[in-house]
Amino acid sequence: MLGAGILKILDKNYPALVVNETRYRGLDLAFKTDSHGIPVLLFIGKKDTSGKIKGERYTREISVTSQGVVKNQWAHKGKAT
Repeated sequence: MLGAGILKILDKNYPALVVNETRYRGLDLAFKTDSHGIPVLLFIGKKDTSGKIKGERYTREISVTSQGVVKNQWAHKGKAT
Protein backbone atom coordinates (compact mmCIF):
# COMPACT_ATOMS: atom_id res chain seq x y z
CA MET A 1 0.00 0.00 0.00
CA LEU A 2 1.34 3.40 -0.93
CA GLY A 3 1.53 5.93 1.87
CA ALA A 4 0.18 9.47 1.89
CA GLY A 5 3.63 11.01 1.35
CA ILE A 6 4.28 9.00 -1.79
CA LEU A 7 0.77 9.66 -3.10
CA LYS A 8 1.37 13.39 -2.61
CA ILE A 9 4.42 13.13 -4.89
CA LEU A 10 2.46 11.13 -7.47
CA ASP A 11 -0.54 13.49 -7.50
CA LYS A 12 1.51 16.27 -9.09
CA ASN A 13 1.88 16.83 -12.83
CA TYR A 14 5.32 16.44 -14.41
CA PRO A 15 6.77 16.80 -17.92
CA ALA A 16 5.08 14.41 -20.35
CA LEU A 17 6.56 11.06 -21.38
CA VAL A 18 9.60 11.09 -19.11
CA VAL A 19 10.94 8.98 -16.25
CA ASN A 20 11.43 10.94 -13.04
CA GLU A 21 13.60 9.70 -10.19
CA THR A 22 13.49 10.87 -6.59
CA ARG A 23 14.01 9.61 -3.04
CA TYR A 24 11.49 9.41 -0.24
CA ARG A 25 12.32 8.27 3.30
CA GLY A 26 15.28 6.17 2.20
CA LEU A 27 13.48 4.60 -0.76
CA ASP A 28 14.28 5.20 -4.40
CA LEU A 29 11.31 6.08 -6.61
CA ALA A 30 11.17 6.07 -10.40
CA PHE A 31 7.93 6.90 -12.19
CA LYS A 32 7.00 7.27 -15.84
CA THR A 33 4.48 9.86 -16.98
CA ASP A 34 1.89 9.67 -19.74
CA SER A 35 1.27 12.19 -22.51
CA HIS A 36 -0.51 14.50 -20.01
CA GLY A 37 2.35 14.43 -17.46
CA ILE A 38 0.46 12.20 -15.01
CA PRO A 39 2.56 9.49 -13.32
CA VAL A 40 1.26 6.08 -14.49
CA LEU A 41 4.04 3.59 -13.70
CA LEU A 42 5.97 3.48 -10.41
CA PHE A 43 8.99 1.52 -9.23
CA ILE A 44 9.77 1.79 -5.53
CA GLY A 45 12.62 0.17 -3.59
CA LYS A 46 16.41 0.37 -3.54
CA LYS A 47 18.53 1.20 -6.57
CA ASP A 48 21.22 -1.38 -7.39
CA THR A 49 24.70 -0.69 -8.80
CA SER A 50 23.38 -0.68 -12.39
CA GLY A 51 20.75 1.95 -11.56
CA LYS A 52 17.72 -0.37 -11.63
CA ILE A 53 15.28 -0.30 -8.73
CA LYS A 54 14.76 -3.57 -6.89
CA GLY A 55 11.48 -3.55 -5.03
CA GLU A 56 7.84 -3.18 -6.02
CA ARG A 57 6.03 -2.11 -9.20
CA TYR A 58 2.72 -0.23 -9.36
CA THR A 59 0.55 1.01 -12.21
CA ARG A 60 -2.06 3.72 -12.09
CA GLU A 61 -5.56 2.82 -13.25
CA ILE A 62 -7.50 5.85 -14.49
CA SER A 63 -11.00 5.73 -15.97
CA VAL A 64 -12.39 8.94 -17.43
CA THR A 65 -15.90 9.57 -18.72
CA SER A 66 -17.54 12.70 -20.07
CA GLN A 67 -18.52 13.55 -16.46
CA GLY A 68 -14.89 13.34 -15.28
CA VAL A 69 -12.61 10.87 -13.53
CA VAL A 70 -14.43 7.79 -12.29
CA LYS A 71 -11.52 5.70 -11.04
CA ASN A 72 -8.01 6.79 -10.06
CA GLN A 73 -6.06 4.22 -8.08
CA TRP A 74 -2.67 2.55 -7.89
CA ALA A 75 -2.50 -1.22 -8.35
CA HIS A 76 0.38 -3.34 -7.06
CA LYS A 77 1.74 -5.44 -9.93
CA GLY A 78 4.43 -7.41 -8.13
CA LYS A 79 8.16 -7.35 -7.68
CA ALA A 80 10.44 -5.07 -9.68
CA THR A 81 13.72 -6.78 -10.48
